[in-house]
Amino acid sequence: MPPASPAETGQGSSVADFLRRSAEQDRPGDVFELESSKMLEVKVNGRVWSKIGAMVAYRGRLEFKRSSTLRDLVGGLRSGGGMGALLGAAMRMGSGEMGPLVSIEGQGVCYLADQGKEISIIRLQGDALNVNGKDLLAFEDTVTHEITMQRSVAGMVAGGMFSVQVRGNGLVAILSHGKPLTLRVTPNEPIFTDPNATIAWSEHLRPDLRVSQDLRSMFGRGGGETLQMAFQGDGFVVVQPYEEASAMENLPSH
Repeated sequence: MPPASPAETGQGSSVADFLRRSAEQDRPGDVFELESSKMLEVKVNGRVWSKIGAMVAYRGRLEFKRSSTLRDLVGGLRSGGGMGALLGAAMRMGSGEMGPLVSIEGQGVCYLADQGKEISIIRLQGDALNVNGKDLLAFEDTVTHEITMQRSVAGMVAGGMFSVQVRGNGLVAILSHGKPLTLRVTPNEPIFTDPNATIAWSEHLRPDLRVSQDLRSMFGRGGGETLQMAFQGDGFVVVQPYEEASAMENLPSH
């Protein structure tokens, strides 16, 4: 058995050893590659889309352009959410949870990460996926996206729970705190989840946001009325082992 390295014994390591372990891994292939479970390398030759604020480094000739927030709001209104959805979207933006996307254009390589979250790469092949807005890290330009809003009163109270539907052919990178878990949804066995732990669900599922007082000690972050997402039909839902603060919790107090 080889002797443990200085780093493994907690005694530190030389600069050369550190550089060797942390160096960029040159693995030619797809546009998206994981440098680590928490760092995404994106090879840009044209345009890709990213969550705002996710870029940590880049090289080459790249331009970063923020997309229109107004266009996103109007898109949510057209999706059938009405004024409740518009209000919910505005509340999400005020809390910092609903930021516009950034287009990355040109030729070069950039590195994306978000708060040390785990990154999963999904390849769409003519299908679609719904992703919680704050959990969408990046996607190729060949993938189309549409922001949708929950239409229930509970959704508006929660700050306008919104999601992004990505569709087409190409790579999508999503985020999770810890390793995600995928649960099967069948017509005979619906799945109920905490909205703050729900990161993605299949194309044809349309979750209902419900207010429950019975499970306040099990779902959510404390007493009072508790929101649940109810998934019924045929598909899947992806959850993470972590509850992120909701939009309303992030709003400033007066």
